Parts: sequence; C-alpha cells; structure tokens
Amino acid sequence: MATIKDVAERAGVAPSTVSYVLSGSRKISEDTRRAVREAIDALGYHPRASARTLRSARTQVLALAVPRVPGEYRAIDGRFAIDVTDAARGHGYDVLLMTDGDGVGGLRRVARSGLADAAVLMAVEERDPRIGVLHELGFPAALLGHDDHAALPWTDLDWEAAVALAIRETAAAGHRRILFLSSAEHEIAARRGYALHGLDGARRATAETGAEVRVLPSHRDPELLGRRLHEALTAHPAPTALVVQHLILLPHLLDMVAAAGLRVPDDLAVVLVGSLPDELGIRHLPRIDLPVAEMSTAVARLAVEAIGAGCDGREPSPVAPSATPHHLIQPRMATGPGIAPPP
Repeated sequence: MATIKDVAERAGVAPSTVSYVLSGSRKISEDTRRAVREAIDALGYHPRASARTLRSARTQVLALAVPRVPGEYRAIDGRFAIDVTDAARGHGYDVLLMTDGDGVGGLRRVARSGLADAAVLMAVEERDPRIGVLHELGFPAALLGHDDHAALPWTDLDWEAAVALAIRETAAAGHRRILFLSSAEHEIAARRGYALHGLDGARRATAETGAEVRVLPSHRDPELLGRRLHEALTAHPAPTALVVQHLILLPHLLDMVAAAGLRVPDDLAVVLVGSLPDELGIRHLPRIDLPVAEMSTAVARLAVEAIGAGCDGREPSPVAPSATPHHLIQPRMATGPGIAPPP
C-alpha cells in the first residue's frame, strides 16, 4: 500500500507538503498541488488510512453528489441542495456540491483528499457504481433515494406506494381508463430507483383496481413527448384521467393537453405524483407532494450518524447511531381539490 512518502517522492516534494495539500492548512502553489494530486491518483494512495496523523479534526463538510447534464434544468435538484444545506447546518456541517456526470471520479477525489467527512448521493441508481467506490474507500455516506443492494443508510419517498395510491384514488373517483405518464425513458434505462418503483406501483394498482392503466414512458424531448401524449389522449376509447410522475415538463404537458382540445378537470383529470411542496401553479391539481424537507433532514442526520459510527476510521462522535439506517416515507394526498369524476 502506498504511503505518504511514496506520494512525496513521486511528486518531488517533501512529505510535509503532501500533508499540507491534503489538510489545506497552508497555501500551496497550484502546480505543486496538481503534482501531489496526480501522484495520489497514480499510486492509489488513500489518505484516510492515515487520517489520525494527517489531521486532528474533521472538515465538518458533507459532499452532495448531484449528477448534472449540462443544459438541463431540474428544479428538484436546487430545492434538495438548499434543504440539505439547511439541514446540514443544523449539525454544524457545510455542504460541498459535486456535479460530475457519473460522480465516480468526484467521489474518489473528495474521499482521497479529505475535502469532506461524508457524502450524500442523489439520483441513486440500482447497483449504483458510486456506491462501490464508497465501499472501496470506506467513505461514509447516505442516500437520497434507495437501493436495497447498497448496504448504506438511505431515505426516500415510497414511490411504489405513491403511484399506487394516486391510481387507486383516481379509480375510486370512477375512472376506468387511466394513462400513467411514468419517469422518462433515460431514467428508467439508468435504473433510477424512483423510476423503477413508480412502474411497480402502476402494476400493483392495476391489479388492485381492475382499471385499464396504460403506461406511457415520458421523454426529455418536449416535441417527442408531445406527439406521444397527443396520440395517447386522442385514442379511442380515450383515457379520462392522467397520472403524472415525470413532472419536469409539466407546463408543456398541460399545454399539450389543452392543444388536444381537453379541459382539466372537466374532460381529463390530472393527478401529480412527486410534486414540489408549495409550488405555485399546481394547487388546482390533486397531487402527492415529494417530502423534500423531511427527506433532507433525514439524509443529513443519517450522513452525520455514519461519520459518528466511526466507519471512516476515526473516533466515534457523540452522535448515536440511528436504530434503523433507513427512512422510508409513506405518501399521502395533499390537501386541496379532490379528483374529479369522469366526464
């Protein structure tokens, strides 16, 4: 296993300089810092193995990993970033935002350099490759979203129960032909937890209600989605209700419904699953809100407890480990208008 001396020799610096780069305790030139980091990557050096000698205190920083696609905007990412930051501050932690597309490289850099004490992962996929890196490096983490194979603490809305509840309530209002606009194709292909669990919920509710539920995968391209939706809404017999999980394009979606000559809710009931709490412009629609504040509070606590449990090789903090590392939130219909019956 590589040592700090090996890193120093490869980078052509003194071991103390490597320590300063890792701890950030002294100003180091960018060229020297780059040489040290390149040596760390080349040798696979894991500074946390020597954490006690390199640093006497934690960083009091959580790394929030939010995979970003340039040019794409997701309001939910910003809402979670703000709420997680607020929740972390309550534990005395700041938040470092990581936006790598796959997140693997960023997590390696953060864990090896000691920039943060733990990570919070968003957009969790089934068998997420980032989780393997966390286990490999022994880096504490908590997940916003759940993966039953991860063996890490997580919090999430029960998406299967949420979609099932929305469809059951829609069927209870008298609708027998329901269109379910699921998560987008790329989210399903990436095996994002919320997308897969949402599909499970649609299947479950179909069996429970006996209603005819057509699943239509959404798409990130508004024009393609518009064509698909128009075809589905104008089919014969046409659906009388639309349950929507993919809400990123919701304004376009409602415009598409109007373009098909349908009035909401007179001709078509629209029910939302996973909407942002207190979002203006949707209060007239029945919905199940995403409990962003509760999830953010829970994930910050779980991440801090993971650090306190000593799984990063340091002495445990006074924070007691949770009785359960999982926090699954049951859905409920938001207070507001009920689901209109079929025309």
